[in-house]
Amino acid sequence: MKIESAGKAEHQQLIQIWESSVRATHGFLAERDLLELKPLILEQYFNAVDLSIARSREGELLGFCGVSDSNIEMLFVAPKARGKGVGASLARHAIRTQGATRVDVNEQNEQALGFYQYLGFEVIGRSPLDGQGKPYPLLHMRLNT
Repeated sequence: MKIESAGKAEHQQLIQIWESSVRATHGFLAERDLLELKPLILEQYFNAVDLSIARSREGELLGFCGVSDSNIEMLFVAPKARGKGVGASLARHAIRTQGATRVDVNEQNEQALGFYQYLGFEVIGRSPLDGQGKPYPLLHMRLNT
C-alpha cells in the first residue's frame, strides 16, 4: 500500500468511497442528510483539507484522509478494504506527516470511537450537534501524547 497526496482528478472516486463507507458505517444517518452532505464534500470539503489517499500496489484507491489545522476532518475506507490496516495507516500518516492531534467522531459511530481510542486518542469533550447543526452528537478527541 502507498499513501500519497490526492488531486482533483481523484475526487470522483473519493466521493464514491465516502458514500459506500458512510452507508456501511453510519446507519444512524438519515438518507436526506447523506444526500445533503455529498455535494458539500465533493465541491467544498475536499478542497478545504490536505487530502491523502491510500492505493493498493495495483493502483486501486482504498481510502482517504483529510486534515486541516491539526484535525482529522475525514477518514474513510472502501468497505472491501476495511479491517486491513488502511485506516490505521492513513491515520498514522496524518499524525506523523500532517501534525494531526485531534478528531471529532459521531457518538453513534462506536467502531470509529474504538478505532481512534486504539490509536491513542481520548475523548475530551462532546457537542450535541454535528457541524451542520444536525442532532448527531460529536465526541471531540485528542491524541494522548
